[in-house]
Amino acid sequence: MKHNIKDLVKQMTLEEKAGLCSGLDFWHTKPVERLGIPSVMVSDGPCGLRKQDDKADHLGVNESIKAVCYPSGCLTACSFDPELLEKEGATIGDECHVPAMLMKEQSVKFIFLHLKKL
Repeated sequence: MKHNIKDLVKQMTLEEKAGLCSGLDFWHTKPVERLGIPSVMVSDGPCGLRKQDDKADHLGVNESIKAVCYPSGCLTACSFDPELLEKEGATIGDECHVPAMLMKEQSVKFIFLHLKKL
């Protein structure tokens, strides 16, 4: 099902838009069921993708699922190597598509910037 994002955002109430910024819980966005927008799992990996296992140990701690840790953006920028940055970006993009996740920080910035335009 394909939607026009601008049309969907125009149909959303202020409460629904704000709900996308706070989330359902730590790792999922709130769904907007009346518009067919599902809850999406997000991750807080500032230097790559990080996901916690759903199962907690005897202390109630959830293990992190193994993932790649990338150098920070300011560090890779110091390489002055556009090809390296492009490869890293493509790899992060591939990694995000496999488990169907979004990086939370970037998602919140994206949502904020687009809501700000309305």
